[in-house]
Amino acid sequence: MDPQQPDASAAPDDGHELEVLAVLPRLAQLGNVLNRGRLVERAMETAAIHVDRPAMSVLLSLHMADGPLRIGEIAARMQVVGPHVTRQVNELERRGLVVRVTDPDDQRARLIEATPDGAAAAGRYMRTIIGWFTDALADWPRQDRQDFGRLLGRFADDLTNHLAALDDQAASG
Repeated sequence: MDPQQPDASAAPDDGHELEVLAVLPRLAQLGNVLNRGRLVERAMETAAIHVDRPAMSVLLSLHMADGPLRIGEIAARMQVVGPHVTRQVNELERRGLVVRVTDPDDQRARLIEATPDGAAAAGRYMRTIIGWFTDALADWPRQDRQDFGRLLGRFADDLTNHLAALDDQAASG
């Protein structure tokens, strides 16, 4: 049996489920490429960024935001709890990569903002990743690249929403 093809005898009879089952080996392969392939770590090395992976996630959350964020907003974007983000922010602040600024809408609250050095580090990282992904998709026709982006976004959003609904059911049940 081809390792890239699902075992049809183990698959449910429903054609929709069989189609989904056919995708699972590719999702596992992609997960391995991203995690075991050390994509984040390699990109940080290439971009000369010396923070750990969770701290890089904080910098990227700030980089992709329209402005400074509260700790809770960063945590929500990273899908982690606030204390985890607070530890990372404290370390990034110590290294001069982020600063705390007053929230203009609530003088009691603080927002986290990347410093010029933090923004530059996130920018170098993003340029590295974008370059690698661009190279990987270079031979794809434009329509395939557009379809891939649209479908991957749709899948990520739908799966995220479905898992959140399951979490809500578990919490209320």
